[in-house]
Amino acid sequence: MGRVHRKFLPGTRIYACSNCHAHLTNHDDIVSKSFQGRTGRAYLFNTVVNVSLGPTEDRILNTGLHKVSDIYCLCCDVYLGWKYEEAFEQSQKYKEGKAVLEKARMTREEWTVMVEDTEGIPGSP
Repeated sequence: MGRVHRKFLPGTRIYACSNCHAHLTNHDDIVSKSFQGRTGRAYLFNTVVNVSLGPTEDRILNTGLHKVSDIYCLCCDVYLGWKYEEAFEQSQKYKEGKAVLEKARMTREEWTVMVEDTEGIPGSP
């Protein structure tokens, strides 16, 4: 296997792999924060980068039967969550193609506050 091509996301609110700090997704891509993973809370995202997928399998989750693929970090191969490939119930179709990443397996990168207007802030010009 050759060298891994790592993508770096623009912006100031990036989620990254907690093991190797490879960028995974942007805060703006969160669909829901009300998911439960193996290690606790998990978030549903529209898109993720720097990941590889395991084989697709049928899995019974809290909301019913789904076809899912486990998600691994492309750079360090640590388990991160899963991707919904297919939902069998109509009410769950919105999850298809989206990824669930476990909060405990992510870290925040570059979470800086952009200050455009410093007027009224003590110590500012």
